[in-house]
Amino acid sequence: MMIISSGPRRLLIAVVSAVAALVPFYSAHAEMSAWADNEGGRMRLVALAPDAGGKIRAALQIEPKPGWITYWKEPGNSGIPPQITIAAASGVTLDAIAYPVPKHFFNGAIEDIAYDAPVTLPLSLTAAGKGPVTIDAAAFIGICKDICIPFQANLQLKLGPAIQSHPQEEAILQAADARLPKPPSQDFDVTAHAMSPDRKTLSLTLVLPSGGPGEGKAAPDIIVTGPSGYAFTKQIGGKRDGAAFRVDIAIGKLPKDYDISGKQWSVLVIDGERAMETTLAFE
Repeated sequence: MMIISSGPRRLLIAVVSAVAALVPFYSAHAEMSAWADNEGGRMRLVALAPDAGGKIRAALQIEPKPGWITYWKEPGNSGIPPQITIAAASGVTLDAIAYPVPKHFFNGAIEDIAYDAPVTLPLSLTAAGKGPVTIDAAAFIGICKDICIPFQANLQLKLGPAIQSHPQEEAILQAADARLPKPPSQDFDVTAHAMSPDRKTLSLTLVLPSGGPGEGKAAPDIIVTGPSGYAFTKQIGGKRDGAAFRVDIAIGKLPKDYDISGKQWSVLVIDGERAMETTLAFE
C-alpha cells in the first residue's frame, strides 16, 4: 500500500483491485443490516418499511472506535464527508441525509468538524413500487485517527411488512432525530446577514437563547457552509449585547468566478446545549 498526502492529514489508500476495494455486501432480512467492520470502526443500515406513500425512514449508524473520528457533511481542512448511494435497480431513491450536531476539533493546523462517538445519520428514502423492498446501499465515509482511512461498504436490507412492530429500530431513529439541530425560533435565530463587497467577511447578527454563555464568556460555535466543499468558522470581533450577538465570519478562498447572487448558504450555531441550523439567502 502507499500513503498519499491529502492536506494536513494523510490519507491511507490501499492499492487493491476494484472488486477487493469494496467491503462485501452485508445483508439481512430484517430492519437492520449486519455491521460492516473497518480498522477504525463499523457501520450498518437501519430502516423501517415504507409508509402508504412509499416514504422510508432509515439511517446509517456509524460507530468509530475510541480515539477515532468520522466526519460531518463538511469536514473542515481535510477529511471525507459521508456519501451514500442507492442502487437504481432497487427502486429506492435517496431524498435527503440529515446530520446530528457535530463537534469542532482543533489540532495545530488541522480543523475537523466531526464526531468522536457513535453517530446515526437519518436518511429519507422513497420506494417506487408497492411490493417488497430491498435497499442496496453503498456507504463511503472517512474514519480517522493519525491517518484517514476510506471506509466503503455495500449494505443490503430487505424490509418486512409495515404491519410489524420494530421498537428497536424506532428507538434508534427517534434518538437520531433528537440529536439534529433545531430550526430557528424566536429566541435562537440569525436576524441579519451581509457579505462584504470584497467577499472577505460575512457579518451576522444573532439572537441567542437565554441560559447560554453570557457577556464576557465563550462565544457560540458558528459553522457557515457555502458552496459544496467549503466551510467557514473563523470569528472576528464577536460582541454580545444581552441576547444579541454580532460577529464577522472570515470567508476564505471561494471557487474562481463564484457569483454569490441568488445563492443559499447554511449556518449552524451551537450555543451551550442548544444548536440551530438555518439558511442564508443572498440577493
